[in-house]
Amino acid sequence: MTSISVITRVHGFVQGVGYRAWLQRRALSRGLRGWTRNRDDGSVEAVLIGPANKVEETLTLMRSGPPGARVDQVATRPAEAGEIAMAAEDDFAILPTL
Repeated sequence: MTSISVITRVHGFVQGVGYRAWLQRRALSRGLRGWTRNRDDGSVEAVLIGPANKVEETLTLMRSGPPGARVDQVATRPAEAGEIAMAAEDDFAILPTL
């Protein structure tokens, strides 16, 4: 199975609604690794690493988010080496706000 690595920025009302913890649970349950964090501009950023079908499935879920969230946009691009290097081997971490 092909593994991919993407970085996303989720815009809308996505901070203060448990979005990062919700995403962490969904990613781990699909066998993904990576990380997520809040950004100072009010968005949530995340790197997803794993089988292409599981990453795509998670991206689809991210477009709705948890109850209480309002997702306006999910921007996605291939992750760069430095972004991937921040991910632990078998974990999906919640990082400090940047």
